[in-house]
This record gives sequence, structure tokens and C-alpha cells, in this order.
Amino acid sequence: MAIFAPKSSQPPQPPGAPKALRPKRPRIISVANQKGGVGKTTTAINLGTGLAAVGEKVLIIDLDPQGNASTGFGIPRSERAVSTYELIIDGAPLETAVLPTKIPNLSIVPSTVDLSGAELELVNVVRRSFRLRDCFNKYFQDLPAGAIAFDYVLIDCPPSLNLLTVNAMTASDAVLVPLQCEFFALEGLSQLLKTIDLVKDSLNPELEIQGVVLTMFDRRNNLSDQVAKDVREYLGEKVYKTVIPRNVRVSEAPSHGKPALVYDHRCAGSQAYMRLAREMIQRERKLRAA
Repeated sequence: MAIFAPKSSQPPQPPGAPKALRPKRPRIISVANQKGGVGKTTTAINLGTGLAAVGEKVLIIDLDPQGNASTGFGIPRSERAVSTYELIIDGAPLETAVLPTKIPNLSIVPSTVDLSGAELELVNVVRRSFRLRDCFNKYFQDLPAGAIAFDYVLIDCPPSLNLLTVNAMTASDAVLVPLQCEFFALEGLSQLLKTIDLVKDSLNPELEIQGVVLTMFDRRNNLSDQVAKDVREYLGEKVYKTVIPRNVRVSEAPSHGKPALVYDHRCAGSQAYMRLAREMIQRERKLRAA
């Protein structure tokens, strides 16, 4: 497929530039927003696909009991024998749950409806907020022979601030917030930022806001412009320059079990997610260089 290319096809570095080293431990990013319908799963799917398209090795963790990210990659429920439920509840090794997708460089740990009861099952469990983090540590600290070394892990969180979301943030380096361009989204953002601060103070002092990406942007609607302006004034450079527009093709893609970048890589939504992937890589490179 035209949009995918091996890393060897990337432009060579300029003379004298230091050789980029693949980090042994990937950058782990939670894609989170407690408000439903903001494009969270769509962002996880298509951003992951965009990163894979430029040669990054990506793992998607579907931590939503609805399993929409798994469905969006065309993973049949019959193939989800080991899922995020087994990772969180049973402590199953990560490598037993990783499934390949049809996208080069991209794998997924699927979700099932069993995950909906995980919060109740974890009530009396020791280190219940660290279950996912402990799972990652076992895998990434000493990669077993033949294991895949990922560049990015994107965790698709459920649309609520529950124990699953806390597990994701405790295991992550940063949080990416998809924000729908509508009035009530701003109230939800304030609550989410408070939760991130609480997790940072009590569970994961390294956690940071990776960025905020504006989704479902409608240029015909003055409210979209106003929300974008308000968010940029409030969070400054944390807000991505790339804006994801409302797009019918992006909405259609999951019903075909494909990311939008595969379903129609020429549509406006797909092109926006490719720009978002490039912008994220640029941010991460600056962060590592600092």
C-alpha cells in the first residue's frame, strides 16, 4: 500500500547528525478522555496507523470493554482468546496477548466485554492501580528472545475516569487528549486535567500531558473556531497544530474493520492523522534531545 514504507526508505540524516538509537523501552501514551464520542478510539487507531506508516513499530492496547479499537482493526472476537482482561486480572504475559494486524509495523492487544467487570474484581487486589504497569515492566525490562521492540504503545482508554483509566495513566509516560470542538468538552477537559494531576502526585510522578488534539472540527461552525481558540489560550503549545476535521470516510472506516488511512488514505481525515503522526514524532524527538 502506498502510504506504508519501510524505515530504510526514509530520507538519510544530514552529514554529522548523530545516529538515532531505537529505545529499548517504548514511549507509552494513554489516549484518554472521560467524555464519550470525542474521537478517542478513532484517534488511537489512525494515529497508530500513521506512526506505523512512517516506519515506527506500534502496539495498541485496547483497554475499553467495548473493544472498538479491536473491531476497528478487523480482529474477530473469536481470536481474542488472551485480551487486556487476562493481562489486568490474571497477570498474563504481554507477549501472549499481542496480535498482528493487517497494518505493517502495528500490533494490538485486544479487548473483550469481560473487561467491564475488572474494576469490581480488582477492589481487594494488592497494587490494583499498577497491574498494567507491572505487565509492561515484565515485558520491556528484559525483552525475551524474538520479542518485538516497539517504538510507541498507545493505550485506548475507556470513556470514564475509572480504575482502568488509572491503570493506563500509571503505566504511561504521557497522556494524549482528543478534544471534540464543542462547548461541553471544555468542562470535561478540566476534570481530566485534575485526574492527571492526582495520578501524577500519588502514582506516577513522571506522567505528563503529551498533547491535546482537536477533533471533529467543522470549519463551517463558528463554535469550533471559538473552542479551538479557548483551548489554545488555556494550554498553549500543548495543543497540536494539526486539527482533525469531521469526515464521513473516517466514520465509515470502522464498519469495514479498517483504519481510515487504509480505507481511504486520500480523504481529509486520513491526511490530518498523517500530519498528526508526523507532528507527534517531531515533538518526541525534541523531548528526547532536551
